[in-house]
Amino acid sequence: TGRTTIAIAHRLSTIQDMDTILVLHHGQLRESGSHQELLAQRGIYYKLFELQYREG
Repeated sequence: TGRTTIAIAHRLSTIQDMDTILVLHHGQLRESGSHQELLAQRGIYYKLFELQYREG
């Protein structure tokens, strides 16, 4: 508590427990929210998650 951490990751398992995740695409903020919120939006984060974890 009382701390801000900035993590940049390509592997989503590294960041999925963060309170807030910011999704950048081509240098622009495209989505933000928790892991569950971003999956529910079915946007960029969802597509990346599916690509990384669909096959195992």
